[in-house]
Amino acid sequence: MNDKPLSGFRIIDVTNVLSGPFCSYQLGLLGADIIKVESPDGDLARQLGANPDWNADKLGTSFLAQNAGKKSISIDLKSSRGKAVFQRLVSTADAVVENFRPGVMDRLGLGFDKCQEWSDPIVYCAISGFGQHGPMSGQPAYDQIIQGMSGVMDITGDPASPPYRVGYPIADTIGGLTAALAISSALHQKKSQMIDVSMLESVLTTMGWVVSNWLMAAANPQRIGNENMTSAPSGTFRTQDGLINIAANQEKQWLALVDVCELYHLQGDPRYCSREARKKNRSQLNRDIEEVLGKKSTLDWVELFTENGIPSGPVLTVPEALQLPQVLGREFIVSMAHENPAKKIDLVTNGFLINGDRLKPESGVDQLGESSALILKSIGYSDFEIEHMIQNGVIR
Repeated sequence: MNDKPLSGFRIIDVTNVLSGPFCSYQLGLLGADIIKVESPDGDLARQLGANPDWNADKLGTSFLAQNAGKKSISIDLKSSRGKAVFQRLVSTADAVVENFRPGVMDRLGLGFDKCQEWSDPIVYCAISGFGQHGPMSGQPAYDQIIQGMSGVMDITGDPASPPYRVGYPIADTIGGLTAALAISSALHQKKSQMIDVSMLESVLTTMGWVVSNWLMAAANPQRIGNENMTSAPSGTFRTQDGLINIAANQEKQWLALVDVCELYHLQGDPRYCSREARKKNRSQLNRDIEEVLGKKSTLDWVELFTENGIPSGPVLTVPEALQLPQVLGREFIVSMAHENPAKKIDLVTNGFLINGDRLKPESGVDQLGESSALILKSIGYSDFEIEHMIQNGVIR
């Protein structure tokens, strides 16, 4: 047995695509035993990703990204025998996580009340777009829908642009992280609990500054591009060869920037004499600064700014970010030997170390139903019963 924080806990993962699988992947990294229950057709994410051949083999990169370390069992949950298998699985578990539309698991006879009958205590977590009740609870919700309805898109972009979505599934991911936090906390209370995770509310929670400025100061959030709404100069600037982010948010950082860039004539300018003044005149201030930044490369400026205590950094592509020595040196990316769909897969882990150690998956990614027989034997089914269920399409 491992000695990770969630070692000894078994979690039944009845989720698809991203929010739920991302949640259970994080819980698995923390040491929980994750049994992934899939339909006979499998998680849709098995068919999603940049490699069409892998998608056809139902091991798409979108699936590989967050399903390492889980055991896959494929069950027809609409059949009576499939429900009986699920019941027996739950009786061995500490938690169940699902991300169906509200009411689906109850209609199948597999919801929280039933799970509590079969295993008490049980932590039951339902992830949905809008929550388990309310006027919108029954509506389908995808990441893009939540980004639009949460206001995220409305504050992303610049004043001249239409609203933009964030460039990755931020709502799904935040919903999954929220669920993982809630489940981890509830497991240690050792009592049955129903956790209702709303992706919409999860995203709004992370927008605390923007939301609070509206609620308490009636400040309507605006699209301000790459600028920092709280300070100036703080944003993205052009250099000789590209872009640099600068965050001179403190007065001493502003003064250091003036000194390093030799912009002494700006120090006494009334337009820039305070944080609020600089915010009000940020457009002209940015132009004044970029006149100087255009004389050196991004990396030259980063080196100078870092030496003088001015927060800055280059604007990188995703491949460049993954190759940063800082990222590589902390073993954030894990390479695992594999059989399918390739001899090796590269996975990201999570954003923290425990006692200096990186949490890594204990095993690779199962093919659809790869662990079905192993799991069924472990909960008391005979070889004859397993074969009979395979022949009748109850399991795969």
